[in-house]
Amino acid sequence: MSRTTLPFSSLIRAAAATGVAALTLTACGSGSGTGSTSSGSGSVKVGLITKTDTNPFFVKMKEGAEKAAKENGAQLSTAAGKFDGDNAGQVTAVENMVAAGVKGILITPSDSKAIVPALEKARAKGVMVIALDTPTDPESTVDALFATDNLKAGQLIGEYAKAAMKGKPAKIAALDLAPGVSVGVQRHDGFLKGFGATDKDVVCAQDTGGDQAKGQTAMENCLQKSPDINVVYTINEPAALGAYTALKAKGREKDVLIVSVDGGCTGTQAVKDGKIAATSQQYPLKMAAEGVKAVVSYAKDGKKASGYTDTGVTLITDKAQDAITSKDTVYGLDNCWG
Repeated sequence: MSRTTLPFSSLIRAAAATGVAALTLTACGSGSGTGSTSSGSGSVKVGLITKTDTNPFFVKMKEGAEKAAKENGAQLSTAAGKFDGDNAGQVTAVENMVAAGVKGILITPSDSKAIVPALEKARAKGVMVIALDTPTDPESTVDALFATDNLKAGQLIGEYAKAAMKGKPAKIAALDLAPGVSVGVQRHDGFLKGFGATDKDVVCAQDTGGDQAKGQTAMENCLQKSPDINVVYTINEPAALGAYTALKAKGREKDVLIVSVDGGCTGTQAVKDGKIAATSQQYPLKMAAEGVKAVVSYAKDGKKASGYTDTGVTLITDKAQDAITSKDTVYGLDNCWG
């Protein structure tokens, strides 16, 4: 999914084989060149493929994988698409990693359906595949899923928004991700479930790709369509900050409730600053670290990870509502990423 958001160490990047034009492919270890490893040529090879290598969410995920690889004596190779949605780049990365002899691949699918054939081929060759953050469609395409419960993440901010409105009629705008992306669908549906609403109650819905500029444009469009909007659900915090900018330009930033998902440091700071009312915080480092450990375990005992592992979500707000469990931004900033 598209995402955004503790200071972190710099990441090691090196160029991969020239055939991987759409990717950045690196090896983790003490050296800085391609093929450097953390524990020698006999170590377990693990692959990590993210949607991009610039989004702070995936930067943190990569950092978690690198740390876990060093701690567990594994050799980590990483790849990322040039942009969110670069399925072709991810397919190439899967093929190259299988050819390089990885024992397992951790992947955040850019396209939950289109990536399926490549992952099925990898599994057929004995590679364990774990989806991180974003489920494949169908989920049975992979051996296991380590991810936030995105339906729950949406539900938490929906329940919060409902309580914060205190019975006032809601005019809801939904700033979504993109059609067919499971993370976006789950968060959207979760928000509506938590709020006790349906899509019929949404007066304006726009796709943003999780991008701040597109979020601003989407909010501007929604305000033109329905100037009385008073609740804004956003797929992530960049979209939320874009919405805030548009609302502020109209003098509406004080009377519109914005809720979001991600829990990145920038977004959590925006909650502290009062730009976003609440956000559901997730933990990408944990997803990747647990994924690396699972691959190393598989290499040792032959037992594959299976099913879904919930890596947790916490509602972050400084304006707590009765009967809604949450933590404040002090906790949020201590546990944020980006």
